[in-house]
Amino acid sequence: MYNSSAYEVVEQTIKFLTANFKKQPSLEKIAEQMHLSPFHLQRTFTEWAGISPKKFLQYLTVEALKGDLHQADNLIHAAENVGLSSQSRVYDLFVTIEAVTPGEYKTKGQGMVIEYGIHPSPFGKCFMAVTSRGICALSFINGSPDRAISELHHLWEAAVFQENQLTTGRLMEQIFNPLTRGKSFRLLVKGTGFQVKVWEALLKIPVGSVTSYQNIANATGQPKATRAVGTAIANNPVAYLIPCHRVIRSEGIIGNYHWNPVRKAAIIGWEKAITMNNEK
Repeated sequence: MYNSSAYEVVEQTIKFLTANFKKQPSLEKIAEQMHLSPFHLQRTFTEWAGISPKKFLQYLTVEALKGDLHQADNLIHAAENVGLSSQSRVYDLFVTIEAVTPGEYKTKGQGMVIEYGIHPSPFGKCFMAVTSRGICALSFINGSPDRAISELHHLWEAAVFQENQLTTGRLMEQIFNPLTRGKSFRLLVKGTGFQVKVWEALLKIPVGSVTSYQNIANATGQPKATRAVGTAIANNPVAYLIPCHRVIRSEGIIGNYHWNPVRKAAIIGWEKAITMNNEK
């Protein structure tokens, strides 16, 4: 089971490192800021990421991310050509999206049963909701879970809601456990045609990679719609599985994230570490 307190240490460490990376703080200095011993900090962070805090930070510098973006100019097209069996996607998840029909969109979930639960993850507590047709919501909790529940009710206000920790817990374990990677997940999403097109484009970004808002706009066939792409990404109802965290600004800056930009940096670095360790 995932340790929420461990992620809190990781998040605060990443926040400190990204704010002070030009000073190249020592492990002792970082540990002092975290009110931990250097040994405890190094062990906690390495158990979570598989690499040391300072090595992790190397993946998140502007220079490194700009280099990734340069390699990603044709990323989505390349992913389509290589296919899901590619070695570069060994640790990726196989996700398919089903959009609600226009009639279902208007009825706001009438006749639908939605089961939900709250669980720990490598990136803090998660809220998940699922229907008989697939996962319809996944979000990271900042503070009280009431906001996540309220957002779900607003999106599917005519549905019947039931708490079911067993169903959602099983899915959460499959999503984040490396031993079950390669499993397929179905999503049921509610959005405009353009939003769904953007979310489908996000699924083509391989794990451990990042791309730009412009590349996603190009992939939708509307290269001038970068602002609309940003809005669609911000409205992503299924965190992590629809990997909006893999889209960053063209300057190599990580940018905003609905569930906290530090968490976005943590996910990008964590996926990069998994990929790099796999390639050794």
